[in-house]
Amino acid sequence: MDQIEVGRFIRTRREALQPEDVGLRRGSRRRSIGLRREEVADLADMSADYLSRLERGAGPQPSEQMIGALARGLRLTVDERDHLLRLAGHQPSTRPGSSTHVNPGLMRILDRLIDTPAQVMGPLGETIAQNPAAIALLGEEIHYTGPMRSATYRWFIDLASRSLYPQDDHEYHSRVHVSQLHTAAVRLDPASTTPLILHLRKHSAEFARLWEANEVGLRHSQEKRFTHPEVGDLTLFCQVALDPDEMQTLLVFTATPGTISAERLKLLTVVGSTTLTSR
Repeated sequence: MDQIEVGRFIRTRREALQPEDVGLRRGSRRRSIGLRREEVADLADMSADYLSRLERGAGPQPSEQMIGALARGLRLTVDERDHLLRLAGHQPSTRPGSSTHVNPGLMRILDRLIDTPAQVMGPLGETIAQNPAAIALLGEEIHYTGPMRSATYRWFIDLASRSLYPQDDHEYHSRVHVSQLHTAAVRLDPASTTPLILHLRKHSAEFARLWEANEVGLRHSQEKRFTHPEVGDLTLFCQVALDPDEMQTLLVFTATPGTISAERLKLLTVVGSTTLTSR
């Protein structure tokens, strides 16, 4: 690990960012160059003291996971993220779909969607980034670890995860989950997909049945129905932006203006907007 260069790189990238780049408001009394350490630390979910030590070249070697969090907080490109990994003594992964890093283009869109639910998903249905409005709609999904990170795993193993969707839609959701996992199994490293598939085939009869059907190419429809525990039924439209290099998708949920779903979504996103403004 080159501690001095790690610190210099982090500091220069922090100073190059502006509040508007990450969806923050610029205060009238702001005099600091770029983002404050506290702001980057919050974006990267780490302590400001630890970030300060890294910038001074005095901190311990950060883990690959910590570098990934810093890369997202600093809105680094994949090349910049890999450069920081190497400076910190790690070797970047070359497997497709193995990264939890979100490219700056998707992050810039996510940062600006303050009152619209949006989140970035990986190829196995893992939530990588999520704005407060999406948390209000779908619940916090980033905190999951192990196989629970996969929405497909939760769908078939933790049946309570289905409660957000009407019963009539469950069968089609199940088929889409299995179809997308078939696609991921062809494109990803078997080490990341085979254990998941074997576990689901063993512990879910529904999954095993659908897996044997070998359906591929199914997608969730643009119109999605929700049964939210706080505001009731919503019909939303899901727009998708794709990063093919990392096999990641940005999901954006909107409602038709003037409908009851739009009013109910507004109630939810007010909570999300308040959370973001108070950061």
